[in-house]
Amino acid sequence: MTEDWQNAGFGLYVHWPFCQSLCPYCDFNSYVAASIDQRQWEEAYVREIKRLAAETGPRVLSTVFFGGGTPSLMAPETVHAILDAVRTAWPMANDAEITLEANPGSVEAGRFRGYREAGVNRVSMGVQALNDEDLKRLGRLHGVAEARAAFDVARSTFDRVSFDLIYARQHQTVDQWAAELREALSMAIDHLSLYQLTIEQGTAFGDRYDAGRLRGLPPEDDAAEMYERTQEICAAAGMPAYEISNHARPGAESRHNLLYWRYGDYAGIGPGAHGRLTLNGRRFATETHLQPGKWLDAQRSTGSGESLREEISPADQAVEYLLMGLRISEGISLERLHALDPNALNINKYNDLIYSGLIEAAGRQLRVTGKGRPLLNAILRELLSED
Repeated sequence: MTEDWQNAGFGLYVHWPFCQSLCPYCDFNSYVAASIDQRQWEEAYVREIKRLAAETGPRVLSTVFFGGGTPSLMAPETVHAILDAVRTAWPMANDAEITLEANPGSVEAGRFRGYREAGVNRVSMGVQALNDEDLKRLGRLHGVAEARAAFDVARSTFDRVSFDLIYARQHQTVDQWAAELREALSMAIDHLSLYQLTIEQGTAFGDRYDAGRLRGLPPEDDAAEMYERTQEICAAAGMPAYEISNHARPGAESRHNLLYWRYGDYAGIGPGAHGRLTLNGRRFATETHLQPGKWLDAQRSTGSGESLREEISPADQAVEYLLMGLRISEGISLERLHALDPNALNINKYNDLIYSGLIEAAGRQLRVTGKGRPLLNAILRELLSED
């Protein structure tokens, strides 16, 4: 009998928690350390992989993603040992995607060659801006010239390279963003992740904003126009949005992120990593200890870095599938949603949203329209409401 996760596949997320510095806008689980014993981290990751493989059995692994933090601070030997353990633990898909996140300031040609030899075949670079002044405001350690040089190294080493940009930055105009986006698209890129700057509580930017010291943020109307211009410019360049913030040429989409959005299973290892695992017909949410030292101590003393394993009911799985799947342009399978929970959707709200042109059902596939995409959160609230 086919289990729900098999509709999307199985992947592995490896979290490397260390950075050279903490960016003021970032709320990821990241830490600055004076020194890192990479050997002990390598051994802990390998033990976690063996533990999870014993639980999942020999299912086919289609994606691996090294995220962080700054995974390009990992020694190539560490990445190599982890991927060797992965290949021993699970049968790998013939076209498995293995992605590593990199910051331009931590790139060197020899290190990238080492990652490629270890098995990495895709790199995602945190460029964030093509403007030196804005990079400084964002707390980035690299400049534009360094970012371009790092991108050239990545393109000469890997077949697939993506990079991130942030828009709606301080003092940024709509026309400035449009020009910067066209510059990015001219760099022989096939995938871009384009995020609107959000002010998160608990970050340095959040503290400055609360104190009234984060000046120059574009008004909401300008930020909305930046989003619209982003869709138009990327589509015209042959890189339409396949997800709210992600654009790619056909065939260059991030398979690992699609696995999340299509609601597959994924094991998460490392400090702060989350997972979704189906074991013996029951689906679980997993979490790990946030603090690197605590995670490492727990892994060594108990054989597991997990801090939480909680079963997800079919009704809650339906909600998660809807929340994730409507982010992507292909949408969700209504049959799959119904199999999880036949009462997941508020049918009256559903019909209203269809009539207003914010969602559409093509066959048995439900998706958000271009008109509805900027209103996704409101649409989700309506579809899941009980009144």
